[in-house]
Amino acid sequence: MNNGRKISSKYLLVLIFTALFFSVTLNSRSNYSRSYYFYERFDRNDTTKPLASAINDSIPKDSIIKDSLPTDSLHQQTDTLDIKVSKDSLDAPITYSASDSIVLDVPSKIITLYNKANTKQKDLTLDAYKIVYDQDKQMVVATYGKDTAGKMIQRPKMLQADNTIESDSMVYNLKTQKGITMSSYTQSGEMYVYGEKFKKISPDEFYASRGRFTTCNLDTPHFAFRANKIDVINKKFAITGPVHPEFEGVPIPLYIPFGFFPLAQGRHSGLLPPQFTASEQFGLGLTGMGYYKVLSDNFDVKFVADAYSYGGWAIYIDPEYLVRYKYRGQLNFSLQDTKILSATGQQEFTDTKNYKFTWSHTVDSKARPGTSFSANVNLASFKYNQYVINNPTLNYQNSLGSSISYSKTFDDGKYNLTASANHSQNSNNGLISITLPNLGFTATTIYPFQKKEFIGAPKWYEKLGIGLTTNFNNQANLYDSLFNFKKLVDTFSWGAHHSIPISLALPQLGPLQIAPGMSFQENWYQQKNFISWNQKTHQMDTVGQKGFFTENSASFSLGLSTALFGTFNKFGKNSSILGIRHVMRPTMSLSYSPDLVGKDYYWAQNDSTGFRQRISYFSGNMFAPFAEGRFGGMSFGIDNTLEMKVRSKKDTSDAGIKKIKLIDAFGFSGAYNYLADSNRLSPINIYIRSTLFEKINITASTTLNPYVMDSAGNNIKNFYAWQQKKFSLGNITQGNIAISTNFKAKPKDPKVAEEKKKQQEDQIPLTTDEQQAQMNYIATHAAEFADFNVDWSINLSFSLNFARQPKPDFTGYQTIINAGLNWNGDFNLTPKWKFGMSSFYDMKLQKINSFSMSISRDMHCWQMSVNVIPIGITRSFNITLNPKASILQDLKVNRSKFFYTQ
Repeated sequence: MNNGRKISSKYLLVLIFTALFFSVTLNSRSNYSRSYYFYERFDRNDTTKPLASAINDSIPKDSIIKDSLPTDSLHQQTDTLDIKVSKDSLDAPITYSASDSIVLDVPSKIITLYNKANTKQKDLTLDAYKIVYDQDKQMVVATYGKDTAGKMIQRPKMLQADNTIESDSMVYNLKTQKGITMSSYTQSGEMYVYGEKFKKISPDEFYASRGRFTTCNLDTPHFAFRANKIDVINKKFAITGPVHPEFEGVPIPLYIPFGFFPLAQGRHSGLLPPQFTASEQFGLGLTGMGYYKVLSDNFDVKFVADAYSYGGWAIYIDPEYLVRYKYRGQLNFSLQDTKILSATGQQEFTDTKNYKFTWSHTVDSKARPGTSFSANVNLASFKYNQYVINNPTLNYQNSLGSSISYSKTFDDGKYNLTASANHSQNSNNGLISITLPNLGFTATTIYPFQKKEFIGAPKWYEKLGIGLTTNFNNQANLYDSLFNFKKLVDTFSWGAHHSIPISLALPQLGPLQIAPGMSFQENWYQQKNFISWNQKTHQMDTVGQKGFFTENSASFSLGLSTALFGTFNKFGKNSSILGIRHVMRPTMSLSYSPDLVGKDYYWAQNDSTGFRQRISYFSGNMFAPFAEGRFGGMSFGIDNTLEMKVRSKKDTSDAGIKKIKLIDAFGFSGAYNYLADSNRLSPINIYIRSTLFEKINITASTTLNPYVMDSAGNNIKNFYAWQQKKFSLGNITQGNIAISTNFKAKPKDPKVAEEKKKQQEDQIPLTTDEQQAQMNYIATHAAEFADFNVDWSINLSFSLNFARQPKPDFTGYQTIINAGLNWNGDFNLTPKWKFGMSSFYDMKLQKINSFSMSISRDMHCWQMSVNVIPIGITRSFNITLNPKASILQDLKVNRSKFFYTQ
């Protein structure tokens, strides 16, 4: 130093008095919190050391402090102090607080915090009843306290780098970041670790002596793994010496030489443990054994195999890829060699080989705006689903379908090009249909007379719009027993459809909206078919003529639409119903279509009675032929909605007023052709949709034929149903109705229900195949997904559909009816026991197609599930005892038995 100033004894007395004053003040038992640097104590005997140096030891070495006094002050010079950093200084301040008292001992440089003590430095937070800090050693000691009953309170708790340790006592060095704790608990992901002694060697790693691992969050866990030596790297893994399990504190004499517990979140490679199963038809088996391999951040693959004692086996290869914000996909290849006991008795075993290949691919819409690609491929041999013994839902699936599509838009969405390939197969009749490639081009409505720059109100002709839709399809149909390349080429057919709609949006005329339009359509066909009745075989024969054929259709229309509103609100002052509102939307369209395809129709006999009907030469082609005859008439329809406004009895303010929809939609539609020779009135379509009490969903529709039919089911010309002696509106030819509802109790803990809902929303959306696979697993393992937070729940759905269709030999008509009732529900027998059932009843066959029962037991950190399927192609019994934590999902006791019915 070059300032030549010295500190006199009176300045030292002032400094000591100030320190004593702060020491007394800090012991005043008042709430206190501040940020404090622990400075080095200067030597009282060294009067040559400046005061500034004594109180600024902790300033970094590169800090330069200049005297702010003017140049004409003492000694007429500016001091420049080169401050050295003390060895015991910290690289960051410590923030501390306590609710009782803080004691500062300046000579020994020790600070003691009492009651709800808290200290923070960088990412380290320490809470305890008592915390003592020694600056010379940079050591922190934390201990617990006791209440008046002698119970332990405010145990030391340290949080650093997402790692929390709670102990009876802690000793921690702030400089080396190392410490020792006694009787400590910590959590890493779903795993809880306890050790009688912890040694922390870094923010993310520590050693434990005489410790245990568990996923149970109780102080005395239901189960744990015991080991004398443990090395834990937070959120990565833990390695132990010899380890053994214990249940309810009772050790199990089953030791393994070492333990490896993965604590990392997300994916990691590893073995997939098998499950033991038993089946009378397949024998004893091990299923689900395999290996999961993470190849990169974007790609992984799973290899799984099943093996049975009768010689049957199956292998599964499931690669999956994902590039976030770009695309994701999954493939699956399965190969079955099924060997089961024969049901015929002619041979001991029935041996079949089957395969299945699936591929799903989706592209994020933001990856390439204007371009999309998706794939959903399902290929399988026809008996594959029949021999899957642990999936009754799949056993009843008789059809498979595939689709691959690509689309691209041009010129700001004005034009769109699509290319697709489709496949379908039916395992009942063995029919395979392949359509590829399918090309489509669409031009959205173009306004050729519209000005580029809008000036004033547009003219009426500027709203004249023209569009274009073109589809070109190729298809091949064949049976699996005749599958070969030559047959595929022979059955290959193609066709095209073009449509040019022209529309004009006129200004609204009062309450009426007028919309004139015109449409021109054309079909291209590959083949012309001639159908005739064969008197010898008593069936229809078809002779085809290949070539290039076209067919045209045109129509002109003028549409009128409006809306009518009606309200009734005279319910009285004391009524909770404020009013009912009815909205009716009638539509009418006048149209004319010339007969451009009459030349393509001919009379053909279709039964032994000599009955004839008009058939098109182009029936059976890729696109259905246009209807013959002129149409000059009217299309009409009425749509209705009905809603009610009610007032809450508890809330009389405007907030208590609620709108309830009584009928979402109800109406009918039809047409009348003035130019037809006979039967001018078309069938009437009637529909209704409603959600009663915001709980019961109802959807129904039907078609009413207004004509009287003969004994063969054909319409009698110009003979309406209401012209009979007994009045009738007509015959219902087809219809459907679907009713569904669900009821459940309120969640016992709304926060848990909200958190579960949020977790489901945060999950990555599943593909269609993944959703189906998940639903199938839930259906057969319902007990594993029991929600004990809801005391009871029930879901009901009913469907009925019927249709009057021509018989395959054209000898008349037949009505096909299908109806079924599906229901499932569960309820809590006790707060820890839940019972559930699900079933599907086929009303047409009058039998139960599937039925399952489940029982779940909540065992805190474990869960027991029992699933029984007594009815179906595959009957099974399954009992599983497993921990709830996903990290131990493979640690389970499972017993399964299947009974297969061919």
